[in-house]
Amino acid sequence: MNKNIARKSILLIEDEENIRSFISTTLKNQNYKITTAANGEEGLHLAASLCPELVLLDLGLPDMDGMNVIEKLRTWTAVPVIVISARSDEHEKARALDSGADDYITKPFSTVELLARIRTSLRHSSQMQDVSSIYQKPYHYKNLAISFENHVVTLGDEMIHLTQIEYKLLTLLAKNSGKVLTYTYIMEKIWGPYTDGNNQILRVNMANIRRKIEKNPAVPEYVFTEIGIGYRMAESD
Repeated sequence: MNKNIARKSILLIEDEENIRSFISTTLKNQNYKITTAANGEEGLHLAASLCPELVLLDLGLPDMDGMNVIEKLRTWTAVPVIVISARSDEHEKARALDSGADDYITKPFSTVELLARIRTSLRHSSQMQDVSSIYQKPYHYKNLAISFENHVVTLGDEMIHLTQIEYKLLTLLAKNSGKVLTYTYIMEKIWGPYTDGNNQILRVNMANIRRKIEKNPAVPEYVFTEIGIGYRMAESD
């Protein structure tokens, strides 16, 4: 039994009883502590009183829209929020992520996918809280390695030469590996908060990066496009 998992507490805000029961059982079997709420108000109350380490949130709640729940949570806590919703519209996903959600899973989803997203969000949260750690662990997945300390990117035995912008983009994704970053978030982080919102320059730079690190840019191994939303980098080993 993984003792670290046993200590992780999760709040599930979901109004559909069958889904609530299924997710609760799944997470309990993985030794997570699970608390549930059937509406937004109850969820916000439990979030404030229990201080969970992660929130799973349905957007279609009976008393308020899940977007409002995210916005209210973000006024006082940075707890990771994974949206679980039947809404598959790209703009809805991007809006949720830009409002403060950490990830978005569309119903129906597999248990494997849900557990993987939970592990990734908890890992990122743990890294953010570890303020005593100055050293940034290198990124490594398959043949791609990035040393943040030395500013070196290698693919197998070959050193990859990137422009300054390309390196900033790749390391931003690598430091958030496994997590989807929206076009808006990336643009603001790389080009500043006053960028005009046209993501053509981002697409051009990402295409250049893929040509340098992917065997077949059309079938990427390292950097994936979340169509209409942003990019996600394969999770580091």
